[in-house]
Amino acid sequence: QAQLVESGGGSVQAGGSLTLSCKASRMILSTFWGAKKGWYRQAPGKQRELVATLSRDTIYADSVKGRFTISRDNNRKTIYLQMNSLKSEDTAVYYCNIEDYWGQGIQVTVSS
Repeated sequence: QAQLVESGGGSVQAGGSLTLSCKASRMILSTFWGAKKGWYRQAPGKQRELVATLSRDTIYADSVKGRFTISRDNNRKTIYLQMNSLKSEDTAVYYCNIEDYWGQGIQVTVSS
């Protein structure tokens, strides 16, 4: 069964940057290539929400447009989320999603 492992979270001051990575293991390369890929987040007391998805089109939540960039490295079976100009409201647990698989979640904390 495929697994997704996230890394790159942590604490940063408002205005700073972080890059999240999500590496797929035990996933056939062709599956990774064709899969819908995305990042979601869940803040305390709130529902999980879409941050960005990457398939045929790239879609961003309005709240992160112009600040976040989703990308992929097919050879490494890894997706990334570059987060710039971070705000306190970006504080959440971030989850990567590739097809039916989810990462374990990684904390991002932005202090103002």
